[in-house]
Amino acid sequence: QLQASGGGLVQAGGSLRLSCAASGLTFSNYHMGWFRQAPGKERDFVATITRSGGNTYYAESEKGRFTISRDNAKNTVYLQMNSLKPEDTAVYYCATNYRAIPTTSKGDFGSWGQGTLVTVSS
Repeated sequence: QLQASGGGLVQAGGSLRLSCAASGLTFSNYHMGWFRQAPGKERDFVATITRSGGNTYYAESEKGRFTISRDNAKNTVYLQMNSLKPEDTAVYYCATNYRAIPTTSKGDFGSWGQGTLVTVSS
């Protein structure tokens, strides 16, 4: 089970840090990812991090603004979001990647959390 938190309302240019706490699974066995879904749109890849945290991958539009990290001792993955834009407004979801290698495909992820809403005002 994954529980995302940390969303809220922020002005453009501001920052938020999302957290996703995992339970009932061996967290360090999974690559982890963040996705987001804006109203009326598909759920899109944002970032992913490998099991050890040694490698990270980002969607092009998030490079340089977002940082994914994890703490395996706390069974938690984070998403630090800086320089937020109104187009970042979405529900953000964390998920586990059950593949042996890290991927960015939504179909390779499961155990989706309930999501946390991020709203960026202009």
